[in-house]
Amino acid sequence: MFSPDRSVIRRAAGAACLMMALAGSAFAQEPKPAPQTIEYFSRYNFHMSGMSLSSDDPRFAWDAHFGADVDALDYVVGRMSFLMDYEAVMGSELRPFDPNQGNYTLEGSLSYRFGGVEVAALMHHVSRHLGDREKEFAIAWNTLGARVLKQATFDGTAVEATADLAWIGQRSYVDYQWIGNAAVDLRRPVWPHTVVYGRGAGQLVGINSSVSTRPTQVGGVLEGGVRLAGTDGVVELFVGFERRIDAYPLDFQAQQWMTVGFRLLRR
Repeated sequence: MFSPDRSVIRRAAGAACLMMALAGSAFAQEPKPAPQTIEYFSRYNFHMSGMSLSSDDPRFAWDAHFGADVDALDYVVGRMSFLMDYEAVMGSELRPFDPNQGNYTLEGSLSYRFGGVEVAALMHHVSRHLGDREKEFAIAWNTLGARVLKQATFDGTAVEATADLAWIGQRSYVDYQWIGNAAVDLRRPVWPHTVVYGRGAGQLVGINSSVSTRPTQVGGVLEGGVRLAGTDGVVELFVGFERRIDAYPLDFQAQQWMTVGFRLLRR
């Protein structure tokens, strides 16, 4: 069922180091300063995004995300957080906007702050589904891991960085053993209510050698754009590049494309 894809290494070699150095995610847990007292639901963020994919593969034409993340309890020395995300990937095989897959992500975490750094223990679940196509078996995995978060400002530029490493305790259909991510988000104000930003996401996926001979997989995202802040919301307009590991649920191959899109966030 699993076979090595040697072209993955060749296609990734030029971009892998840059992706891992510049990494981030618009809907990942964000660093947050400690409050003075215990707070309930101290942070809530809704996200909705849509982007066009410049892929020659008709299965990949559009991508959309909807979801939210919340700090349910901030106990000063740390916080309890939850994240929910739904991704719809659309192609053009059956119709101009053909939602051929839907991916669900759920995450819970508990963190501890010390010395300007926040460390979190996390539980993460991903399940992948096909749209308008037959699939009678599960494609999913559960992970347990740790995340480090750091926030700083340098000469007017805000920097948010995260890194996590998780071990896969349960998996269905995939050959993953562990997953590592690194992330950074750079934002600099240029006019009132206007910020330019750079963002990326880098990922390494270790493979279980007992079920597959594939090498460690490399993926990531680079993104840049402008962030416009309104009274109660934010819109990001961006262009980027993505290399996605196992882009289609039934294929064990990476895909890569340029992206143009928008993102709505709660301010």
